[in-house]
Amino acid sequence: MKKGNISIFVPHEGCPCACSFCNQKTITGAQTSPNAQDVINAVNTALKRKGYEYEIAFFGGSFTAIERDYMLELLGAARQFVEKGQVKGIRISTRPDCIDKDILDLLKEYGVTSIELGAQSMDDEVLLANRRGHNAQSVVDASELIKSYGFELGLQMMTGLYKDTTEKAIETAKKIIALSPDTVRIYPTVVLKGTYLAQLYLSEEYKPLNPDDSAELCAQLVPMFEEAGIKIIRLGLHSSKDIKDNMLAGGFHDSFGELVKSRIMVNKILELPPADYQVFVNPRSLSKLKGNNKSNIYLLIERGYNIKIITDNGLDVDELRIK
Repeated sequence: MKKGNISIFVPHEGCPCACSFCNQKTITGAQTSPNAQDVINAVNTALKRKGYEYEIAFFGGSFTAIERDYMLELLGAARQFVEKGQVKGIRISTRPDCIDKDILDLLKEYGVTSIELGAQSMDDEVLLANRRGHNAQSVVDASELIKSYGFELGLQMMTGLYKDTTEKAIETAKKIIALSPDTVRIYPTVVLKGTYLAQLYLSEEYKPLNPDDSAELCAQLVPMFEEAGIKIIRLGLHSSKDIKDNMLAGGFHDSFGELVKSRIMVNKILELPPADYQVFVNPRSLSKLKGNNKSNIYLLIERGYNIKIITDNGLDVDELRIK
């Protein structure tokens, strides 16, 4: 049975500060706040589609910081489906500084099973520069508390933020791995209209990473999480008209995950000294190996590599064998 999320977006509700990158209504495409009936309708619609094991997911804002009665209204509407066994559980997204024992007791009572924290960075300078309103220790403390309650822990990381560097991003990944989350999401920073980052970008104080540079950085981060056994459940923002209409710059690409996988594949070849090689690849991964418009092939030629690509159905998707 496939796993699926029934996503309920709660745009910009509960956030105690405006982070440098944030325009949640643009990111989620939501302009109004959902009510209990909206939750019920969304779940009933999803349940008509058979063959899925669903989890109700409240995303978009800082869920545990919204007005308490409103939060309980939404959770109450979702809990009935958990109690009936129609959905597996409830996933919420929130800030590290909006987690404590009282809120975790309440979430347990209402059937929440997974909590995702927007860590974004584990570097205090980056967090301060991007107006996050918390430090890295808040992420550590909240993560440890969540795990002690038995919730599934997810951590969200952003790359290319103001004042961030490749070295800091790699250190952030290492510190997130040390917290042993169950899942991770990696979002390259996108500069949206009406944000503090937009001001910095337009004044040329901040130079965001483009999609190619973002993919190159993430190609270093993804293997770190994979080797640690941490599941990456999202790589890049979901494509939407709202983002495209409001984006000024940054690491957005409609197929960002494919860009990263393509870069990881070519990096495996670049780890070897320049020479002639036979590269065996699953046919389903052939286009990723070649890169967009054969960009990987041209890169390898420029670096002194001469490769012959041979397809092999015996290899796993994205697996390479180099001779």
